[in-house]
Amino acid sequence: MGSLLSTVESPQDLRGFSDEQLESLAVEMREVLCNLVTTRTAHFASNLGVVELCLALHTSFDFRRDRLIWDTGHQIYPHKLITGRYHDFDTIRTRGGLMGYPNPHESEYDLFMTGHAGCSVSTALGLKAADDLRQEEDRHAVAVIGDGAFPSGIVYEALNNASGLKKKLLVILNDNQMSICPRVGGLAQYLDHLRVNSFYTSLKGEVTKILNKVPVLGDPMERLLAQAKESIKAGLHGGMLFESLGFRYIGPIDGHNISLLRKYLALVKDVEGPVLLHVVTEKGHGFKPAEEDPVGFHTPAPFTCEQEGIVSFKKSSSRAFTDVASTAIYQQMQQREDVTVLTAAMCQGNKLEKVRADFPKRFFDTGICESHAVAFAAGMAKSGLRPIVDIYSTFLQRSYDQIFQEVALQNLPVTFLLDRAGLTGPDGPTHHGAFDIGYMRVFPNMVVMAPGDAEDVAPMLDFALCQNSPVSIRYPKTKAEAISRVVSPVELGRAEVLSWGQDGMLVACGSLLAAAVEAAERLSEEGLDVGVVNARFVKPLDEETILRAVERFPFVVTLEEGALMGGFGAGVLEAANNAGLPTQHIRRLGIPDRFIEHGDRAELLSELGLDATGITRLCRELAGKRELVKSGERRRVS
Repeated sequence: MGSLLSTVESPQDLRGFSDEQLESLAVEMREVLCNLVTTRTAHFASNLGVVELCLALHTSFDFRRDRLIWDTGHQIYPHKLITGRYHDFDTIRTRGGLMGYPNPHESEYDLFMTGHAGCSVSTALGLKAADDLRQEEDRHAVAVIGDGAFPSGIVYEALNNASGLKKKLLVILNDNQMSICPRVGGLAQYLDHLRVNSFYTSLKGEVTKILNKVPVLGDPMERLLAQAKESIKAGLHGGMLFESLGFRYIGPIDGHNISLLRKYLALVKDVEGPVLLHVVTEKGHGFKPAEEDPVGFHTPAPFTCEQEGIVSFKKSSSRAFTDVASTAIYQQMQQREDVTVLTAAMCQGNKLEKVRADFPKRFFDTGICESHAVAFAAGMAKSGLRPIVDIYSTFLQRSYDQIFQEVALQNLPVTFLLDRAGLTGPDGPTHHGAFDIGYMRVFPNMVVMAPGDAEDVAPMLDFALCQNSPVSIRYPKTKAEAISRVVSPVELGRAEVLSWGQDGMLVACGSLLAAAVEAAERLSEEGLDVGVVNARFVKPLDEETILRAVERFPFVVTLEEGALMGGFGAGVLEAANNAGLPTQHIRRLGIPDRFIEHGDRAELLSELGLDATGITRLCRELAGKRELVKSGERRRVS
């Protein structure tokens, strides 16, 4: 293994490869991908599906000069293997190693960090327009976008603009019948119809050259010919969506046939104006378990192949916050007929499969269309239902205007469950849910909550569904601990005091509560009495409890797994200022004003001082204490 791949330092090394050698190289690349996921969680099925397409693209274009955008970037692994990063590939998704998404800091072949779906056509069009303005019209621009991302609204804004500009732009529709979960909606059905129509596929070879000479727009005779072309193709596959949008539609073609791909890529390079090349691939191609279960193998837990076709996963026995939240949702669906659930192509990620199976009429997967999902939920709420919008924190940002206009402004009872809030670990800066506290707490009418542990989740959801205003609940991508205590009931704007201290207070917002409790226990062993508050509410803030701590204790430390700017700690400072209290003794721990790289979540928390060790260290400093270790015994000095 590696006899070919190890010789590839850049795509230029592929120029002399025959189609047979490229096919062998594709096999080697898949072996590397399979070896990777035996050691760590990584995107898998989507990468297996684009190996041949990646090789065909890099042997048909020169992307040192031409432009290539992968949408979304989790299918970037084959591209990284042949763009000088093969020898570092085993570091991918580890701290200090290669990023699991495109990264311009790693390679000139990566132009954008594309962690969210749908923007490739827009950015590729922008690159092409800029190149043309700089008199570099010979540079090609290519956007590779999956059928799961294609329903995103911004895609159609870009297609419309590209048609109007008549730029030479190639959009490759990578159609594998999947998003992260099976895709949904009318466009999926349309693509299915295109894919299965073998008559048009067989006819295409004879008529493509003729049809390509017929303009989509032009003088009356040209329009007549274009209409004739439209009629022919409409009769064959039931619609002319892409042609009607002003794109030359070519396809569908086999996305695993390198020779055929290269032939068509050579063809479309000579076509003027925007072109859409429809490529059919199989998610998980080349690894039978992934072919049969592309959802389960999207980002599988590390596994080993015990025998052919049998996979053994290395699973954790601990329960994650996502599991606790999905169970709470299911219980609400059982108890209340007015509760609905909406997600944006993340049924599996949000562990909603059982909800979908048992309550199909009240479960709605909108596809990768977060803005629509929120506005859709607003309509439901206006009609008297109690919709739950379950979307990752980082993806909900895409619906910011709808949260404002359609939900908060109307004061509608939509409950937002923000999964993956905080640091998501190996997925890195495109996926860290760092900003939701700041972007939610600014809206009038919005209630913002964060469970401190597993015991808070179900009561918070029950509370949220009884409110007559929008509510946001954030929780992290980590195991859900249960802190030993008598759990206080959830009341609007009320924190939960676990203990009052004498020397200082820790006020934890959400996921850092367990670290705060551990830090307080460590400090107690050192003779420092530090209390702990489970804030629960970001908005409305429990000013009575928190300002009491600010007023009476030598120091107060706020803790949040979110951006400090505009975050929970900022809210505490605002409240103290409004109350005329001094704030010099308040310290805030959270995510600083920079993007956090990828790495294990525990590593990242430690680096930012957000683990028990970092919290303990800060409290010790604030108390004017230093710990010395001599002869195995601890000694405190002032």
